[in-house]
Formats: sequence, C-alpha cells, structure tokens
Amino acid sequence: MTELHVNTNPGFFTRINAATVKLRDSEKKIIDFIEKNQEEIIHLSITEVAERSETSESSVVRLCKRLGYKGFQDLKINLAREVIVPEKQIHEVIEKGDDVVTIKKKVFQSNIQALYDSIEVCNDDELKKAVEAISNARLIEFYGNGGSGTVALDAHHKLLKLGIKSFAYNDPSLQAMSASVLTSRDVVIGISHTGSNTDVLAAMQIAKEAGATIICITNSSKSPITKISDIVLQTASNETMFRTDAISSRIAQLTIIDVLVAAVANQQYEFYYQNLQKTRKSTSDKKI
Repeated sequence: MTELHVNTNPGFFTRINAATVKLRDSEKKIIDFIEKNQEEIIHLSITEVAERSETSESSVVRLCKRLGYKGFQDLKINLAREVIVPEKQIHEVIEKGDDVVTIKKKVFQSNIQALYDSIEVCNDDELKKAVEAISNARLIEFYGNGGSGTVALDAHHKLLKLGIKSFAYNDPSLQAMSASVLTSRDVVIGISHTGSNTDVLAAMQIAKEAGATIICITNSSKSPITKISDIVLQTASNETMFRTDAISSRIAQLTIIDVLVAAVANQQYEFYYQNLQKTRKSTSDKKI
C-alpha cells in the first residue's frame, strides 16, 4: 500500500494567509520582502532582513512568533523546506503521464492536507461568533454556486435534521430575492472558494443592506467576500490543473459546516437530540 506523507505542520505561506488580518504594517513589509526573495532569505541574517525590508530586528522576531515559529532560524528552516526542497506531497499537481495509483496518492494527500491547513487558518474567535449568530437567528440562508452550491445544500440538510429553519439557494435570482426580504434577525452564510463569485457577492450585499448578519466561508483572506462579511471562516486548499473545483476545497468547507452544526446543537443538546430522532424517524418509517 502506498504510504501517505502529509505535513501536519502548516507551511510558511499557509501561516501568512491565516495571519494577514492581524499583521502590523512593519510585519507586512517583512512578508513582502520574503515573498520577493524566497530563495535568498535563507542565507540572510535577521539584521540583513530588517535592513533590507526597512523595518527592525524586533519586528522580524515579532513576526516569527506571530506565525508560530520559535524564532528567525526556525522560520528559515521551514521556509527552506518549501522553497529549496518543495514538499511535493502537499497539494500536488496531477501531471501528464501519472498513473492511477499516483493520482490516487496525490488526491488523497491534497485532501488530507487541506484539513490540516484549514484547522490552522480558521480563526477560533470567528467560529464562536458564527455559532452564536446561528444559534440566535430566526432564519439561516446559505448561498453558493457551482461546487460551493452543493456545500450550501448539505448545510441546509444538516440544520433541517436538527429542526433549525434554513434555506439553500444556488440560483442567483432566488438568492437576490430572498436576501432582499431578510431582517436583522437573520443570518446569511455565503460559500465561495475564491471569494469573488459575483452572484453570491451581490446577494450577500443585498442581505447586508437588509440588516442580516453576514458570514462567509472562503479560501482567501483578501477576497471581496471578506470585505462585506461580519464573520469570516477561512479554509486552506489549492485548486490545480484538472482539479479546479477540487474536492479538497469542498471537504474543507463541509468540515467547517460540520463544526458549526455540531457546536450549535451542543448548546441545547437534549432539545436538538430529540429533533434529530424525530427527523430520522420521519424518513425511516416510510413504507414503500
């Protein structure tokens, strides 16, 4: 059996993506310098990095700590692994000539890695806010198109089993119409890997203007969807050739949905447990 090699320690660029919104201007300058000098950086001292990025050594040290490294040397070691000896098992591209076994290994590795990375970039405080908003909502609506639309339907299905009123819309016109009649008691969860789907963005903007709480599930911390959202739940998965709309992105999205549903249900465990038994019985008792 082919062994899977998954990096349980998120890479440098995954960590940057997760921390972007928290970074100071000086730290962003250091990140910019590192991104433009990836191979050279591992040969530079902390003083040289500070000088060339026009910051200070203390800023470099602070950035290292913020990204979860022990220090500058630890950052360089981990960056070297990605830049000089790329860990091809992470989000590998399926190449022309790959056989079925190789493709299987690459796809499984990429999907598993997406979960390891997503658990790091999905902010705990944002998750707690999302659970609170959903728990107090009169109505929850999910908007998603394409692959993300299937995630929206799955989320609706899971909440329905608990007896929580929700709707999932994949059609842009229905999304917009429903969004226009929402209130401050309602929650909209927009799902988009790129965070730039114009139809979903338009509907979410309408919902925001109507007063609804806006939550997004997206892969990019800098995408347009994050700008109009009150709560951002981030994933980390790469789409590559032959794997656009890859299952790795949907697995990460579905896992966040599972976390939200489980956390909401756990707040009123007995009540939602009884509802779950009712909805299960309603389908199992059907006679053919």
